[in-house]
Amino acid sequence: MAGSRDVKRRIKTVENTRQITRTMELVATSKLKRATDRVYATRPYSEALHEIVAGLYSPALSEKYPILRRPEQEKRAAVLLCTANRGLAGGFNANLIKQARLLLDSLRKRGIEAELHVVGKKGIAYFRFRGEPVLTARTDVGDHPTVEDAESIVGPIRDRFETGAVDSVYLVSSKFKSAMSTPPHTRDLLPIKGEAGTASADVFILSPSGDMILERILPVYIRNAVYTALVENAAAEHGARRSAMKSATDNAGDVLEHLTRTYNRARQAQITQEIAEIVGGSAALE
Repeated sequence: MAGSRDVKRRIKTVENTRQITRTMELVATSKLKRATDRVYATRPYSEALHEIVAGLYSPALSEKYPILRRPEQEKRAAVLLCTANRGLAGGFNANLIKQARLLLDSLRKRGIEAELHVVGKKGIAYFRFRGEPVLTARTDVGDHPTVEDAESIVGPIRDRFETGAVDSVYLVSSKFKSAMSTPPHTRDLLPIKGEAGTASADVFILSPSGDMILERILPVYIRNAVYTALVENAAAEHGARRSAMKSATDNAGDVLEHLTRTYNRARQAQITQEIAEIVGGSAALE
């Protein structure tokens, strides 16, 4: 009977685990819906802003606005990695960290000095464990990132680019395609890419002056790019956690089915043995 009691305790443990993973799956599904809505609301503005800014480059403008400069040689680069503060999301954080590692290795093989800025506890813990210097470590960005969060993260990095401390800025985050597809993505944040002069001034009627618009729109463009990445990262995290918890719940169900069969066999064997002992004892008395 000890064997069947052990199996029964394991069944109870697995049932409790399945209840937890099922609850986490439902919570992630609820958060995913809201996060997805934010992604779809953010994208049109981000895409329109990118289309406008990508055609603004010209040598004259780059001299006037340092954020538009395009260094002739890339000597120092900044890598901004966005990860999550929590785990239990499958390979979400591991894939982002791997993408950042490959980028850092690629830059350093080309002789470019790379500095690392990380958002999220998982990325910070990984690189600190490996002894990689982390210039910026942020853990205060939650499930609902704000524009202020994005500005506080990218503002100092943007200033370093404008002063010439770094020659390029790369952003590593998840690209939210669907709840089941959230691949890591590397974006060249600075210098601003695009064809020179594709958005000529005579296309627009400017009010107020063009200088005032450029002074405001260029920092906003960089800030919005990071904000969009944070929003997509949050949605991707919830999607990955939902998938991971669903798989865990399904696996717990499979384990329960196996343990239930094992328990039934053990119980049937016990009953058969008891019946045999009763029959044997009765026969001995006759």
